[in-house]
Amino acid sequence: MMRQLQLAVSILSVIALAEQRRSVPPEPAHKGSFRNSGPMDEIAQKVSKWNPKEPENAWEMSGQFEGDIMIDEDVRNALDDETSRWPDGVIPFYIQKEDFSKEDMDIIKGAIKEYHQKTCLRFRPYKKGDEDHVIVRGNRSGCWSYVGKKGGGQVLNLQTPGCVHHGIVIHELLHMLGFYHQQSAPERDDFVKINWENIKTGKDHNFQKRNTSRVTNYGVKYDYGSIMHYSSHAFSKNGEATIKPLDDEAYIGQRDGLSDKDIKKLVYMYNCMEDDSDEMLLWG
Repeated sequence: MMRQLQLAVSILSVIALAEQRRSVPPEPAHKGSFRNSGPMDEIAQKVSKWNPKEPENAWEMSGQFEGDIMIDEDVRNALDDETSRWPDGVIPFYIQKEDFSKEDMDIIKGAIKEYHQKTCLRFRPYKKGDEDHVIVRGNRSGCWSYVGKKGGGQVLNLQTPGCVHHGIVIHELLHMLGFYHQQSAPERDDFVKINWENIKTGKDHNFQKRNTSRVTNYGVKYDYGSIMHYSSHAFSKNGEATIKPLDDEAYIGQRDGLSDKDIKKLVYMYNCMEDDSDEMLLWG
């Protein structure tokens, strides 16, 4: 019993030492541009009241391009751009802990753990000298991320309260890995109908399709069940559906986690089938 207690104390001491010594990244090169965003206070209030029973997703309310995609002036497509992928599928990350409660931290780490368990992608704590890295913050309005690796430090924002839910964290991390929203796929009109008359004035640009010359689906069929799919009532002005699946049995807008097709695309995108490495540290 005494030996087990000593071992537990030893492990906690190692963790505490790692926490004290963790490297702090410099101010990121890409921390969000809000010139074209909606009224931030109004967005923050709306997101803070969101709950999983809402007909819209919190990321659709966040005031950025397509709701939660942060863009700079040099907009480019990440899904088919190798320079926007994370080398060897390893993502150095840093969580700005003062922005989050212990419960929030557990949810964020749980989302990272899902990627570790289901994909070959590996998140590891930021180390001094990591030029490309992600800083997870919660001090701005909304849930948002850049798409793909930008080059230099980049912010992924999870407003508290409102954005720290497992499915939302999974969704924003998938943007950061290089994914756009599923309903913006070039072939989407074969699978869903956009009810333009129900979309809020000035928000129809959020439903534009990507060009086939700039994105790829890696041969994976359209995925109603993707964590990246808009909900049926995204940007609705009247409470009516803005997106209707052509398959009457299909459900869109799930907030639970990675779909099988999300995982399959990641496998093709990062050219990996499995990973035998040990689980990496989930704090950072």
